[in-house]
Amino acid sequence: MQEIHSAGERVVVRWIGRGTHTGELMGVPATGARIAVDAITIFRIAAGKIAEEWTVWDALGPLQQVGAVPAPASPTPT
Repeated sequence: MQEIHSAGERVVVRWIGRGTHTGELMGVPATGARIAVDAITIFRIAAGKIAEEWTVWDALGPLQQVGAVPAPASPTPT
């Protein structure tokens, strides 16, 4: 977990999932590459329990990390 914030009935968590690409990932066969996925999850709490959850995660980053999609070129210094 990178950050956690709460206000009222909402809790927001910014997190990074890490692992090894050992199985198919969005149609890409296993590469053995280490990957990290950035995500943000928002929870709505009601009566002390999670009532709803929404997660947005970087789907492009893992594909770049396993070589399925080229990573953007670094800017050239001027």
